[in-house]
Amino acid sequence: MTTSPSGTGLGYLVKQERIAISGGAALNIRSLLDKQQFHDPLGEALALGVSSATWPLFGLVWPSAQKMADVMQAWPLASLRILEIGCGLGLASLVVHRRLGNITASDYHPYTERFLQANLLLNGMQPMPYFRGHWERTNPLLGEFDLIIGSDVLYERDHPRQLASFIQRHAAPHAQVLIIDPNRGNRAPFHKAMRHNGFVVTQSELLTPLNDNTPYRGRFLSYQRD
Repeated sequence: MTTSPSGTGLGYLVKQERIAISGGAALNIRSLLDKQQFHDPLGEALALGVSSATWPLFGLVWPSAQKMADVMQAWPLASLRILEIGCGLGLASLVVHRRLGNITASDYHPYTERFLQANLLLNGMQPMPYFRGHWERTNPLLGEFDLIIGSDVLYERDHPRQLASFIQRHAAPHAQVLIIDPNRGNRAPFHKAMRHNGFVVTQSELLTPLNDNTPYRGRFLSYQRD
């Protein structure tokens, strides 16, 4: 990892990292320097329910996001319309976009889009569709998707209910949802809600270390509705 702290005039500090992708070229990623960053001069984040404690979470490279990026490097894309929810720095979206897949990245943090645009430039990629979406609010312009992906998106007790409702609104009648969960403990209510919405649930353990040999333990969750 190459770290280059900067951020004069931004109100927060960033770094640049090179993230290995299994089966593909590494990605250059601009992220926040650490978890201590916070910058919300206009109160945009607060208005969306983002506290000072959770503000920096969007801008960090999370292990589950690296796992999802690896999955997307080999996943059959065909003509699927794909949505990444809670994309953060958008590792998986960048992989799909690089493979010329039809991907839309989505998050509700007000700074996600600026980091995504910076990372597209760092990797020499064309612009990518991005939509600021909130799981508890109606997003009529977002539409429906054949494949919805997300990593580490069940980390709070209310997330299973919120996310299942959001997916129900934006999943096509025949759709698949892929979630990588680092054993946050909120899978059971999410399974229940997804079954109620007509999805068949399968899951498998993820025990393979990350590409830098950091240990990882979690679950690969697949929800299919036919």
